[in-house]
Amino acid sequence: MWFVGLDWADEHHDICVITDAGKQIGSLRIAHTPEGFQDLKDFLLSITGPNRKEEVVCIVETNHGLLIAWLLETGYPVYPVNPKTVDRHRSASGAKTDKIDAYLLAKHGRSEIADMRRLEPDSAIVAELKALTRDQDGLIRSQTRLVNQLTACLKAYYPVALHLFSKVQQRCTLAFLQTYPTPQEAMAASIGQIAQVLKEAGHPTANKVAPKIFETLHQPQLTADAITTRTKARLMLVLVKQLQPLVEEIAHYDKVIEELFLTHADSKMFRSLPRAGKRLAPRLLAEIGDDPDRYADAASLQALAGTSPVLFESGNYSKPHRRYACSKPLRNALQQFAWQSTQTAGWARDYYRRKRKEGKSHTVAVRALANVWARILFAMRSSHSCYCAATFEDAQRKHAPRAA
Repeated sequence: MWFVGLDWADEHHDICVITDAGKQIGSLRIAHTPEGFQDLKDFLLSITGPNRKEEVVCIVETNHGLLIAWLLETGYPVYPVNPKTVDRHRSASGAKTDKIDAYLLAKHGRSEIADMRRLEPDSAIVAELKALTRDQDGLIRSQTRLVNQLTACLKAYYPVALHLFSKVQQRCTLAFLQTYPTPQEAMAASIGQIAQVLKEAGHPTANKVAPKIFETLHQPQLTADAITTRTKARLMLVLVKQLQPLVEEIAHYDKVIEELFLTHADSKMFRSLPRAGKRLAPRLLAEIGDDPDRYADAASLQALAGTSPVLFESGNYSKPHRRYACSKPLRNALQQFAWQSTQTAGWARDYYRRKRKEGKSHTVAVRALANVWARILFAMRSSHSCYCAATFEDAQRKHAPRAA
């Protein structure tokens, strides 16, 4: 068996190969180009031959990217490791080069192969769904930043605008702000003109809402000086122009994700989760995956999601702490879902409140609830069944500790 350490970078990759006896038999630096990948293929074939790819263990500090995709397509087994792994094996001198890192990765693979897990690619639907949902999350974060900037801008000169609509980023709000960028222009508009702007923006009850907006605008309010109004109005229009296409594209992502999600056989199972909605259900499926052998038990899923605590002991000191090494997208999706579930699932709400009464913070209580949901999700995947509150509550009563 050969252990191949790959230290990857943007423009080049360093490779080191050692045998199962620990002997280094070759090293190479390749460019991040098709020619470089071909050089890597020829290099490995010269060592292993064409029919012994399964005896190669490729250890790398990432689980995605063009290098990983190429290795999987070529047929080489890939074992991703945490980037901190190499630091723990570095010598006391602290020497660090890409070549040394590649050797340390190969050395780590040789000693820890029994505890390492081979990277298995997702199915085509899950892979596309994961890419779409993660990209949409990035767009939503960009939208949130712009909304926060727009809110701060309006507070500086146009605070009444924040009380006219339920959300700053909705289409009718942005259309209203573009039409009436200052409070003076808004106050000069008639009820009919306001209603017309809302209708063109697609507001469902424009005629009913317009009089309320008109009345709010003419109530006593704080006003800024002329210079602040002119400068902040200009900034506000810039932020609105950035927000409008972003809001539209996020909505388009919703449609594409939902269409793809519904084609998956497990969509019904994830849609049965309380308050999962059109965004959290696809995200949970994408991050958990559909490989039935991916998780050995519920604890494996809990560890990957970062919901189960890690125990730290030293002498007489012992304290559990939050798990940091985990899948951040899965952790975020599961904890968001856990909080949403408290709105409709009685047992989840009771569990959350009990944790809060124990003195736990909101974040810790939600994470503990997410840990319970991880066990439920594992059971659902194992039995290929939809969520049923009665089934869970019956099991909860059955295993609850009985008073003496």
